[in-house]
Amino acid sequence: MTSDAPFRIGLLRLTDAAPLIAAHELGYFAAEDIDVSLSVEPSWANVADKLAYGLLDGAMMLPPLALALELGLSGSGGPEAIVVPAALSLNGNTVTLAERWAGPVLGGKDALPAIETARRFGALIRARRERPVLAVVHTFATHNLLMRYWLAAGGIDPAREVAFTVVPPAETAGALAAGQIDGFCAGAPWGEVAARAGSGRAVTASSAIWTNGVEKVFAVRRRAAAGEPTRLRRVLRALLRAAVYCDDQANSLEVARVLASPRYLGLPAEVIATSLPGAAERRAADGATNADVSVFHAHAATFPWRSQALWFLRQLRRWGYLGPGNDEAAAGIFRPDLYADAARSLGLDVPISTGKSEGRHAASWSLAAAPRPIAMGCDRFMDGATFGAEDAD
Repeated sequence: MTSDAPFRIGLLRLTDAAPLIAAHELGYFAAEDIDVSLSVEPSWANVADKLAYGLLDGAMMLPPLALALELGLSGSGGPEAIVVPAALSLNGNTVTLAERWAGPVLGGKDALPAIETARRFGALIRARRERPVLAVVHTFATHNLLMRYWLAAGGIDPAREVAFTVVPPAETAGALAAGQIDGFCAGAPWGEVAARAGSGRAVTASSAIWTNGVEKVFAVRRRAAAGEPTRLRRVLRALLRAAVYCDDQANSLEVARVLASPRYLGLPAEVIATSLPGAAERRAADGATNADVSVFHAHAATFPWRSQALWFLRQLRRWGYLGPGNDEAAAGIFRPDLYADAARSLGLDVPISTGKSEGRHAASWSLAAAPRPIAMGCDRFMDGATFGAEDAD
């Protein structure tokens, strides 16, 4: 890549691509005098391959997939290492089941606690003596790890009582409607799409499994970070400014309109808006729960927490994807220093630590940051577990 070539960024047809799309379409990249080209990819495997082999300079990325690339677990195996200088979103996924499963699990309710839906699903599996087929969007996906977390917390053995398959996000609703799968965990707006088609309903959401857990990050080739730091800083500044814009619920309908373009999600804006900030208030009248609302800036959403990287590594190890190793070295691809440089130049508040505890806050709390503390929200896990950097081993 030369400095006069476009900075190539990959993304998928998902609501939480909003900061990238808004930065491009609403002029934030242009304001930073950075030429960016966006490439909409069909799957996470495509993103991983293109990033690893240098066909992309950066991409929205699943945190576990970024770690898998660093550890050589992914099939991409390209020669180019990556770093994670920022996160893109919190929350945003739903566990959507086909109607014949969702109906009995929900029992006529609009929503139930995540632990309750998992227990009910387990009882139904045993009563029917079936092994439902559940889709996740990639083996090394947040969705796979959260789905397994939800199942296990409800007493379901993910290795024995269900079968997993991989389906790209934009194909999940169609696969459910065709009867190829019994359920899926995918990002918005695909749970809403399935519900509107009448093929399934969300029985829980990622925000109920791990409240305000990181969902997507922004990954770049290490060469871009080391060789052209000024260029990367401009990209990050634009993304952070776009994240602030996208997180303001007053802008949600405009963001939905931009995302609805055939070039990006190619769906009605009203479907996309169900997972954007302010959606909970807008849908209060009908009680719909088929989308999880993404967070783009609040609660330090854009900070690349190394402690969260350690949590994902623990989950990868829990489910047999990863053996013993140096977790701190792998988590080192999360680069709060690069984030801090860009954020401080915009006058944004930056956490003073690279790690934080998870699962210990049931209500709002204050995070130490400079120049001002950051207001944080609940971060509970559905089973009451806690995690911090000190728990990694």
